Amino acid sequence: MTGNESRVQAIYEITNREPIAVKEPEKLEDLWASNVFSLNKMQASLPKQVFKSVKKTIQSGEKLDPSVADAVAGAMRDWAISKGAMYYAHVFYPLTGLTAEKHDGFISPQGNGDVISEFSGKLLIQGEPDGSSFPNGGIRDTFEARGYTGWDVTSPAYILETEQGATLCIPTVFISWTGEALDKKTPLLRSISVVDKASKRLLKLLGSNNIATVSSSCGAEQEYFLIDANFANTRPDILLAGRTLFGKPPAKGQQFDDHYFGAIPARVQAYMHDVEEKLYKLGIPAKTRHNEVAPGQFEIAPVFESANVASDHQQMIMTTLRDTAKQHGFVCLLHEKPFAGINGSGKHVNWSIGNSTQGNLLDPGDTPEENLQFLAFCGAVIRGVHMYGPLMRAVIATASNDHRLGANEAPPAIMSVYLGSQLEEIFNQIKDGDLKGSSHKGVMQLGVDVLPPLTKDAGDRNRTSPFAFTGNRFEFRAVGSSQSVSGPLIALNTMMADSLGWISDQLEAKLGDRKAGPEEVGQLIQPILQDIMSKHGSAVFGGNGYSEEWHTEAVEQRGLLNIPTTADALPFLKDPIIKTLFESTGVLSPTELESRFEVYAEQYILFIDVEAKLVTDMAKTLIYPAVMRHLSESAGAIANLSEIGISVDKSSVEKVAGLAKTLLEGANELETAVQKHDFDSVEDHMQYCATTLRSMMDSVREAVDTLEGEVADDLWPLPTYEEMLFIK
Repeated sequence: MTGNESRVQAIYEITNREPIAVKEPEKLEDLWASNVFSLNKMQASLPKQVFKSVKKTIQSGEKLDPSVADAVAGAMRDWAISKGAMYYAHVFYPLTGLTAEKHDGFISPQGNGDVISEFSGKLLIQGEPDGSSFPNGGIRDTFEARGYTGWDVTSPAYILETEQGATLCIPTVFISWTGEALDKKTPLLRSISVVDKASKRLLKLLGSNNIATVSSSCGAEQEYFLIDANFANTRPDILLAGRTLFGKPPAKGQQFDDHYFGAIPARVQAYMHDVEEKLYKLGIPAKTRHNEVAPGQFEIAPVFESANVASDHQQMIMTTLRDTAKQHGFVCLLHEKPFAGINGSGKHVNWSIGNSTQGNLLDPGDTPEENLQFLAFCGAVIRGVHMYGPLMRAVIATASNDHRLGANEAPPAIMSVYLGSQLEEIFNQIKDGDLKGSSHKGVMQLGVDVLPPLTKDAGDRNRTSPFAFTGNRFEFRAVGSSQSVSGPLIALNTMMADSLGWISDQLEAKLGDRKAGPEEVGQLIQPILQDIMSKHGSAVFGGNGYSEEWHTEAVEQRGLLNIPTTADALPFLKDPIIKTLFESTGVLSPTELESRFEVYAEQYILFIDVEAKLVTDMAKTLIYPAVMRHLSESAGAIANLSEIGISVDKSSVEKVAGLAKTLLEGANELETAVQKHDFDSVEDHMQYCATTLRSMMDSVREAVDTLEGEVADDLWPLPTYEEMLFIK
């Protein structure tokens, strides 16, 4: 096909598509966790003592008794086979940010020529995928291939159903032969452990007894775009980079605010129903779905879960969204900015910590000024954000997320914390050494008798803050839609553990060897919180994070860092304060931390390299030939009209010709620039990508997008924004 024939064919296929038949919905109680080897299924299939041992490990973090592994493996195998599984897979999360899995069959050949189904405790506990083919940041040489997967008993095994069959999936850690973490799960589990210990220590000092295991929790709001596969398959940029590298903004975008929370298109709703059914079978509590701000953009949000399980489930959600989209003729785009000029996609990570005995430790209650437990833990958050803001920026730094941060749709690249008016008032009083009280929740009178009175929260929300308190948790709004949530959770847990430890150190020094009652403890901790606000209160900001005034105030008056790009952010992983944080808590060794910098820096460079090459290829082989055909046809038409005495304005043709020259020159310059490899350091290479290459790509794009508005539509080779965003 030439010209826009592929576009016309795509539109025909979409508009004449047979609707996918909606299945009769199953009862939720029949669906829920039907494909999960849950505690209930364990209890029904394991000896009482074995079940008791495993349950203790899962719920209390007790060390796993290896002697129970054979019994668990046998029960897990029998359950999986009953669900149609012939293979099992150790599922792990390498530093690519994606999900990896190695499949092995239950089949075990016997000496007499027969086979049996076999799955031992040894096979359950440990596997050995090739460790050399995953990014490791210099931890292993290429010829050192051994890597191990280890069963994470705290995250349940599950059956993954596809049209090709069922597989038993076992969540695991992934480590090197020398014991370093090659994955995202291992340091996450470590961070969960250290925040538990630090929380228990402080709670005990505050006078609590009978303290249950403290765990961090996560609820991640996943945003995504859906476009028809017929369009996506004709766009090399979407196929290889996950976003459009060219595209003129449509006349109508999101300016009417008519898509946000609007009626969900029927085809999209059928897709969502299919996604949710699969998630429910996996025990993933997807609760909320709606249209997002941009046309073609949607959101799914699960209920809070423990951080480790939530992280695993988040990976499963992304996989399910992508795979199910194919079955419905869509492509699901998780890129943070697939379309220029309209809202990109984030993944707001709602984070808190708590336990079964003290409850949510970040719940202020009705009188937060009297809630010593809350004030101490919230103070720890403030200290952590101020001290380790660059780390928070680094863990959400990717080439794709750079397109969002700082724009009028996503929090700025300056890390601050929003508390809301009530809590900000309280902490400012603490800073001044005069804690008196605060405004409280109220009731809104709506003036309509048939409407019930609505509770008014003590403070509003702030969508411009990168880290905002939202009632009983903090919302890390800057996380990118394509990212694993484990990196942000590792950072938040580790920062929190460090700050809780610091508060405990100060309180212990004041207490000495004596025991104190609640009133004295309250008096002792107030100056500690006052010290936190004096040193770290500059990170608290309740205003408009998008404003230029805030950028100036944050940097020049408060001393906060504005870290605009990944090239600026990742080097902070090598900062001594970050190294000390991870090493002192045991979450990441210096070698493991260095490896993350190397891996993520390489990924950034490779990502920009792929995009730059795509810009060059598409500009020279798709756009430029179409422009030449347009000029040729225009020249012929002008000549024919001149022969019969009709004068034609040639300014449009001259404009197109000038843009074509700019386009070709820019593409050639970019092609040459991509070949440069003589850099003094990885940091220099990243800066070259962030400044030189990105700037040159933008220049080529500007020419192409202008040409799209000048070249005859029947010659334009790429599906347009109007088509991709509005034709479903």
